[in-house]
Amino acid sequence: MVKAIQDQKAKLVFLANDAGPNLTKKIQDKSDYYQVEVITVFSTLELSIAVGKSRKVLAVTDAGFTKKMRSLME
Repeated sequence: MVKAIQDQKAKLVFLANDAGPNLTKKIQDKSDYYQVEVITVFSTLELSIAVGKSRKVLAVTDAGFTKKMRSLME
C-alpha cells in the first residue's frame, strides 16, 4: 500500500475507521506527504466485504473510479 502511494499510483486511499493507531499514522503521513486523499468512513468489515478479502487499507489506482467515488462521497 505504501509503495502505491510513494509511486504516486494511488489516486485515493480508503483506510478503515477502526484501523490501529500505528497503521493509521503510517498511511495518513504517507498520504499527506504525497497528496493522496484518505477516506475513513468505512470499517474493516465494510472494506473487506467490498473486495472479498480482509483489508484495512485499499488504494484506488483507477482515475475514473476515483472520480466517481469522490462525487458519491460528497
